[in-house]
Amino acid sequence: MFHLLETNYGNPAINIAVFAIFVVFTMAVVVVVSRQKTKAQDFYTGGAKFSGRQNGLAITGDYLSAAAFLGVTGAIAIYGYDGFLYSVGFFVALLLALYLVAEPMRNTGKFTMADVLSFRMEQKPVRTAAATSTLAISFVYLLAQMAGAGGLVALLLGISDKSMQGVVIAVVGILMVGYVLIGGMKGTTWVQMIKAVLLVSGAAVMGFLVVMGDGFNIDQLAVSAAQAATGDNPLLTPMGQYGTSIWTKLSFLSLALALIAGPSGLPHVLMRFYTVPTAKEARKSAVWAIILVGIFFLITLILGLGGAKIVGQDAILEAPGAANAAAPLLALHLGGEVFMGIISGVAFATILAVVAGLTITASASFAHDVYNSILKDGKADPVEEVRVARITSVVVGILSILGGIVANGQNIAFLISLAFAVAASANLPSILYTLYWKRFNTRGSVWSIYTGLISATLLIVFSPSISGSPSAMLGEGVDFAWFPLTNPALVSVPLAFLAGWLGTVTSKVPGDEEFATEMEVRSMTGAGAGPALDH
Repeated sequence: MFHLLETNYGNPAINIAVFAIFVVFTMAVVVVVSRQKTKAQDFYTGGAKFSGRQNGLAITGDYLSAAAFLGVTGAIAIYGYDGFLYSVGFFVALLLALYLVAEPMRNTGKFTMADVLSFRMEQKPVRTAAATSTLAISFVYLLAQMAGAGGLVALLLGISDKSMQGVVIAVVGILMVGYVLIGGMKGTTWVQMIKAVLLVSGAAVMGFLVVMGDGFNIDQLAVSAAQAATGDNPLLTPMGQYGTSIWTKLSFLSLALALIAGPSGLPHVLMRFYTVPTAKEARKSAVWAIILVGIFFLITLILGLGGAKIVGQDAILEAPGAANAAAPLLALHLGGEVFMGIISGVAFATILAVVAGLTITASASFAHDVYNSILKDGKADPVEEVRVARITSVVVGILSILGGIVANGQNIAFLISLAFAVAASANLPSILYTLYWKRFNTRGSVWSIYTGLISATLLIVFSPSISGSPSAMLGEGVDFAWFPLTNPALVSVPLAFLAGWLGTVTSKVPGDEEFATEMEVRSMTGAGAGPALDH
């Protein structure tokens, strides 16, 4: 069934022991902080009682997913300059999300993104569209986390058999659902705070050890890594991964657009701002998150170059998890088996925290937006609404396990870029129109969301990312690709903006000017906003 790779990849007994300690500790925290919480507000927002610093840590924990640590480090180790573009894109995207979208949405909403999009629109069609996009984006994002979990634990336990890696993915899914069912948003937030501290600290220690070997000279580290590289593309040469054809260059531009615009439409990141009591605390959250995330992504450059130099590209690609194994293998070379176990445990805690946040976002969207607002006309019993949210989290867990098994082995930074493309297409145009265009109306919102979601999804399915190329998810032997770009954002995002504008100007029902003015005041000042907001 499987074999242990102890000689090359550390001691599985140590790895699993450290992993078990992290799981037990974080689950204990969830149980302790989440006692006697049954209200919808407690389940979705943790009572909106977290401070700006606490929420900033939680945002960091939510945003720094497995893609940020495992995927980006591996991408830099294998692709060098091109891989670092993921770090740049993720960080710039956070600035855009926090300053342009997050605080106005927090000031206007209650629990979910659909609260904002439907504030001055017809409730049912807009909430249905928003809930659909939220569930779709959460699922695609979960695929990346599950793929990361499969590769990481395969490395931890030395499991090379794909079927056994599928069992590992199933265990991750079960733990993920457990966090949500027991802790809700409050428990999940505490797990994310703990994970953020551990992840940034662990990465900083690894980065220090790497640069110490080159006399704290990053230039020398880059040169040494480039000299040690054995791949086809020079490590420090731009665009080596993307080739010279017009389609590969357009794919790069599409990727850049997805990385920068995507986080502003990620519902699980935006939902974090509903856990603070005031707009002032929301701004503090943004400051803390930007500082911590910025530091972390600078460190990923050092870790990626260190992986190429110290571990070697061939060794990384041959390991279970391929590029996703770069960070754990680097830890093994720097500090031995125990250090590798600790860093891998931190990475696993990263995955658990992010998937828990995604699951609670998806379950909140279905229970609050679909069950309560659409099916029950906003009159559902809060206890029953929470029960529906818990059931939804189980369903989401099952679907993410099945999808994660299919996506196992893919580079998770790449998978995240696809999720970002869907978020940038389905959510961001409608969010920006809603916040900043008074004329925007129900038809425009619905057209924008569905056009972005459907076009991005279809273009991904029929792109070289899924079939017809050596790096495709289904391999080169299966080929039904007709869309030439590996990322759809360059086409799907403009289509969604166009659909939102066209739907608005062709509608005979004008936007509600009174509610538009009220929304503008609330979004810009925070007046009348907060967890008690109802509309």
